[in-house]
Amino acid sequence: MALSSNMISAILTQNFISSNSMEALSLHAKKNMGERVDHSINYNSVEALFLLKSKKMQLVNNGKVLTIEQSISKIRKQDKKVEQKCIVYSDLHKKGYIVKEGLKFGGDFRVYKENEKHARWIVYVTSDKEKVDWRDFTAKSRVAHSSNKKILLALVDSEGDINYYEISWIKP
Repeated sequence: MALSSNMISAILTQNFISSNSMEALSLHAKKNMGERVDHSINYNSVEALFLLKSKKMQLVNNGKVLTIEQSISKIRKQDKKVEQKCIVYSDLHKKGYIVKEGLKFGGDFRVYKENEKHARWIVYVTSDKEKVDWRDFTAKSRVAHSSNKKILLALVDSEGDINYYEISWIKP
């Protein structure tokens, strides 16, 4: 398979997806997608999957261009919930939000409105089949509150539909 000139060509290593292509730099400048590090753009697994499914990226591994199926398989090995997260990422992106990795806050994403400097939500992606660990949830709630953010719980059902629940602290 040959590289397509209008797509982002990204290098996939064991735990790293990166590109220094003009397309990657341009997309980052326009849509704030990926994280700029020096002259490259680094992508997390969800961003890469979103771009692959949008036909805007091709992955190269060991000098070989991967098919979309091979790419998804390798990304899935890095993150077993990547497809569920991608559903939420895609939905929020389509709604005009800037979606960034939320690991720093213990979440899946942090979400900004355009031109905001601080995220308004920490997003946790879960399915309607997963059980909630209330102690873990309380800890996440404390982190969100102490960082002046709200929790946005994204519940993805078996059909891929999403229900969002915003959780915030109140003082009665």
